[in-house]
Amino acid sequence: MKHDRTDRTGDMAAFLAVASAGSLSGAARDLRLTPSAVSRIVTRVEERLGVRLVVRTTRSLRLTAEGEAYARAACRILSDLEEAEGAISDQGRPRGHIRVSLATAHGRLTIVPLLSEFAERYPDIVIEIQSSDEVVDILGGRADVGIRFGPLLDSPLTTRRLGETGRTVVASPAYLARAGRPERPSDLVSHNCLDFSFPRIEPGWPFRENGRDIMLPVRGNMTANNGETLVQLATQGVGVTRVGNFHIQELLAKGALVPLLEAYNPRDREMIQAVFIGGTSMPARVRVFIDFLVEKLAGSPLCRGTPDSETPR
Repeated sequence: MKHDRTDRTGDMAAFLAVASAGSLSGAARDLRLTPSAVSRIVTRVEERLGVRLVVRTTRSLRLTAEGEAYARAACRILSDLEEAEGAISDQGRPRGHIRVSLATAHGRLTIVPLLSEFAERYPDIVIEIQSSDEVVDILGGRADVGIRFGPLLDSPLTTRRLGETGRTVVASPAYLARAGRPERPSDLVSHNCLDFSFPRIEPGWPFRENGRDIMLPVRGNMTANNGETLVQLATQGVGVTRVGNFHIQELLAKGALVPLLEAYNPRDREMIQAVFIGGTSMPARVRVFIDFLVEKLAGSPLCRGTPDSETPR
C-alpha cells in the first residue's frame, strides 16, 4: 500500500488561512510564507481532491462550493484534533472552535451578554457567532450549535430546551392613529402586516376566535429575515407585526408599541432550543457550551421556562 506523506493538517490550516484572508498574499502574511508557497499548497490540495476549490483573478479570490465544503470540514477536523491533543496535554480542558447560529435579537439580548463569562471559564474555546433568524444547516456543517424557536422538523439532530417565549401582535401609536386599530383578526386584511421573509412551519398568524384556532394569512409591503428589523419597522409606524415577546418588552413598557388583538391571542408558547449533533462523539467544547446556556438561561426573564434534558429528534 502506498503511503501518503502529505501533511494534510498543514494543508488544511493553510487553506483556512486563505479562506479567512480572502487572498493568497494575506494568507501568506499570516502563515509567514511566500504567496507562491501558499499557491502551491492550494494547488496540491485541488489536485489531490480532483476539484477546483478557489477561483483566482488578478484582484480577488473566492471559494467554490467545493471550497466552502472543504473549509467547513477542515475547520471541524482541526478543532477536533486540537481538542483531542488538549485532552491529553491539559487534563481534558475543552478547547477548539465552535460556530454558533443565533437569532439576531435573541442573540443580542440574551446570549451575547453571557459570552464574557463563558470566555473566562473556557479560555481555550473560540466562538464564531452567526446572527440571523434564518435556519442554518447544522447537518450540512454550517454551524455546530443553533438556537432555534418554535416547532422543529424531524431530523437526526439533538435538542436541549432553553426556555420559551410568547408572541404578540403590535403596532406603534402613530400607525394606529393613521390606519385605525384592528378589533378582530379579520381586520388585518386591510392593514400593512410585516412578516418574516423566509418560510416558517406556520403559514400565517394564529388566533383563537369563538373557541376555535384559526391561521390567518397576512400581507404587507415589507418583509425581513429577522425579528429585530420587523420591530424597528413597526416602531417607525410602517405597519403591524407579530414577534416574540423578548423583542418588545421594553418598547411595550415605554409605550413605543401597543399590543393588539389580545382577546384573540392564542397564548401559544414558542419553545427556545439549542440544536446540535449529539451522540457519544459530541465534542467536549460543544457539550460545555450547551450546559452553560442551560445553566444561565434557566432564570432569564427573556427566556421564560424550565430547561429540560437532552432530546434526540
